[in-house]
Amino acid sequence: MGCVSNGRAAGNAERGISLQWLVALAIVLGMLLLGAALAWQGYHGIRQTLVAAAGDSAQQIGKTIDERARRLIDPVHSSIRLLAHNPSAQNSAQRLERLPQLVETLEANRMLSAAYMGYPSGDFLLVRRLRDPQLLQRFAAPPGSAFLVQSVTREGGAVQGEWRFYDRALNLLQAQAKPQYRYDPRTRPWFVEASAQPTTVLTHPYVFFTTREIGLTMAQRSVDGGAVIGMDVSVDDLASETRGLRMTPGTEIVVVDDQGSVVAYPELHRVIVHEGQAARLSRIGELGIPSLEHLYTDPPQGTRPQPYQVDGQTWYGMRVQLTNLAGQDLQVLIAVPGHELLAGARKVLLEQLLWTAALISVLLVLGGVLGRRIGRPLRLLAEQVQGLAGFDFSREVGVRSRVSEVRELSHVLGRMSGTIRSFQAITLTLSSERDLERMLDGVLTHLVEAAGVDAGVVYLFDAEHALLRLAAACRGEQYPGELAVDETAQQHLAAAVTQALGLHEGSMALVLNDRSQALLGILVLQLGDGHIHEQAGQPFRSFVAELSGVAAVAIETRQLAEAQQRLLDAMIKLLADAIDAKSPYTGGHCERVPQLAQMLLDQAVAAETGPYASFSMTTAERYEFHVAAWLHDCGKVTSPEYVVDKATKLETLYNRIHEVRMRFEVLWRDAGLAYWQGLASGGDRQALQATLVRSQAQLQDDFAFVAQANIGGEFMQDADIERLQQIGQRCWQRHFDNRLGISRDEAERFAGVPAPALPVDEPLLADRPEHCVPWGPRKPPVAKDDPRNRWGFDMRLPACASNHGELYNLAVRRGTLNDEERFKINEHIVQTIIMLSSLPFPRQLKRVPDIAGNHHEKMDGSGYPRRLGEQDLGIAERVMAIADIFEALTAADRPYKAPKSLSESVKILVGMARDGHIDGQLLELFLSSGVYRQYAERFLRVAQIDEVDVAYWLEQMRCPA
Repeated sequence: MGCVSNGRAAGNAERGISLQWLVALAIVLGMLLLGAALAWQGYHGIRQTLVAAAGDSAQQIGKTIDERARRLIDPVHSSIRLLAHNPSAQNSAQRLERLPQLVETLEANRMLSAAYMGYPSGDFLLVRRLRDPQLLQRFAAPPGSAFLVQSVTREGGAVQGEWRFYDRALNLLQAQAKPQYRYDPRTRPWFVEASAQPTTVLTHPYVFFTTREIGLTMAQRSVDGGAVIGMDVSVDDLASETRGLRMTPGTEIVVVDDQGSVVAYPELHRVIVHEGQAARLSRIGELGIPSLEHLYTDPPQGTRPQPYQVDGQTWYGMRVQLTNLAGQDLQVLIAVPGHELLAGARKVLLEQLLWTAALISVLLVLGGVLGRRIGRPLRLLAEQVQGLAGFDFSREVGVRSRVSEVRELSHVLGRMSGTIRSFQAITLTLSSERDLERMLDGVLTHLVEAAGVDAGVVYLFDAEHALLRLAAACRGEQYPGELAVDETAQQHLAAAVTQALGLHEGSMALVLNDRSQALLGILVLQLGDGHIHEQAGQPFRSFVAELSGVAAVAIETRQLAEAQQRLLDAMIKLLADAIDAKSPYTGGHCERVPQLAQMLLDQAVAAETGPYASFSMTTAERYEFHVAAWLHDCGKVTSPEYVVDKATKLETLYNRIHEVRMRFEVLWRDAGLAYWQGLASGGDRQALQATLVRSQAQLQDDFAFVAQANIGGEFMQDADIERLQQIGQRCWQRHFDNRLGISRDEAERFAGVPAPALPVDEPLLADRPEHCVPWGPRKPPVAKDDPRNRWGFDMRLPACASNHGELYNLAVRRGTLNDEERFKINEHIVQTIIMLSSLPFPRQLKRVPDIAGNHHEKMDGSGYPRRLGEQDLGIAERVMAIADIFEALTAADRPYKAPKSLSESVKILVGMARDGHIDGQLLELFLSSGVYRQYAERFLRVAQIDEVDVAYWLEQMRCPA
């Protein structure tokens, strides 16, 4: 005990720092130093970038203001040059004639304050736009005034001033004499400068006396020298421009001239200084902005922003020269607060420091975890070996280690575990994989891995062409796709295939035969050159031979199953094609619906979000749906063609409108006979002729109405049905027995009805007893209380099987089908369920009758034939319902209706969803996924494909009905 205690004490004394925490601490310290260095370097880099970007922004601001100034000056320059080419007016009347031209110049440029002309004689004419209410009040302008014309004329030493007010149409509203108005243009700088040179002159910015706007005056001497044209240009817009160009909220921007006068600043009340009645531009020092005053007195050098201090705060200053105001030395001063300019850099520095701290925290944990993992290889390997001893072969065996013995042991155990897993996988693949090619690929891959051979290949025998066709290959070189064989010489087949593939004699080739010893194919394993003797021993060959026998049975079974599957699919398509071929008006329905249904089902399965995110289907369930979709209308084989193809209301096996027309022909002839009989009796020819024309016109009109009613439409009014009754009451005379030459079934319908004496008057249109065809022994079991009804049908059964009544059919309100015929059409789904329920479907196809037979059911339980509700209908049935309805709406081969356009069909579907007939969520997927348009582009006519506002209809579906 003492030795043990001393040993433990010595061990505790020698214990140092844990490797786990040593690794974690090293990682954390390294990341701390690296993170701090990167954060500080990033801060300085971003700071330099922001300062450089500020310089670029300043240059751009200068260009923007420059461009704005150019847009102020250039139009005015063009206008004044055009006016300079007009001949000078000699008197006041001629000058007023040019008033429209000056007004148009003002209207073309809203920055113009006034346009005027001065003359060497001292005469003056000015046109001012009165757009400011203050100006209207100042000049006491009459209501409606838009322009003020101020003129001065000097004749014979007398000076006459006059103001004239005009409305926008230049109608004179008022003229006022102004004796005190003695403006002399010859004393003004713009007149003096423009008179001395032929080019346009531009004054320095100043405050306009009248409008108190800041602007410049542009003037030019006329070509003939008889006048000087001047225009006042407002630059107030430059002030608003500087307000919108600030880089930060605290940025100060000002435009000054070479004398230090402020030309543009966002706060205009600071720019204008009032001195009594006069006004002038303030100096830069009078603005009261210390940062701008310092920037003006000590301008920065170069284009980069320069830092400077004002009242203990750091500012960055920039100075940009303007070039577009000809003759004016203007510049833009920009001062940006340093704390605002560098706010982004400080934010990035803080974020980097926070991320560094977070990363260090994470790495502290990871360092501890990694330290623990360094000493775990042997412990993990021991746990894996214990798993093998407990028959758990699903786990991978092996660890990474720098110790060679551990690494070699790990490799051996891993190979042993892999071999066992390969054997298990081969057995599982043979027993569970249904697809022949995937089964062969899986078996061959696992066999090659388990045996440790270089490669393997399987060829299957094609008896029709006497060829071996490549079915599966693993790891080998490029094998030929086909090999010619002699089926009768199977004892030499293995050697022949080995030789044909160019393999050495040590490789194994095993012939695969079915239970009747017919050739199925051949299995070839390619052995490595260095392991031929080791792998080609008798135990290995016996194992491969036994495994090949199991594979041969599996191949035979899969081939038989696939052949039966192909036969079943072909028979299903054959039945669907036969139904489509039965009627030229529904051809393609049984083919189009499965494709549309499959497209929608694929979207539901592929959905990753929404109500179908968790919906999935197995391969067997997909095939079950495929079969049901192709058989969904198989009951139509029992539907009479004359009902399915019924294009008019009176159509049975033929269109009975021809019989009705012949009766009208008889009445037409009777009207003619009455006319001639009247003449023969001495009647008035004119009156008889009028009666004949009136009768025949009425017959034409009545028959046209009956013929139109026979065609069928969207809705027949009560007045139309009443008129049919009135027309039907007209009589015609029958002289022949209507019971001659008829069939036995038709004669039975006359039983119990006494034959009338001939000739007999009969109504033009009638519903006679013999028109009703009784059900007889083939009455379908659709009534809920019918003891034969074991399928749960719940449908109203018409009183008779068919009703050929003429008035009854012509009075059909919608379409061409009466109630009996519509039931006969709907009965196809009853027959579908009965037919499919009688078939011995295997377990994986048990739901085919329900999926195929429930596509006319509705979510609210009002559908047919069983009135199932939402809780009774799966997603597959709901998909079939939408596909069947959409195909029917858009089909262009129906005789009783025109095909609906894409937008019309979507509108109808949305209405059905809101009424609870179809699944609204599934319809939303149908629209949002674009399935409706994919189907339309494949199957619809170009004229039917129009634009559909999917977002609108989805919103309509979500709104309460």
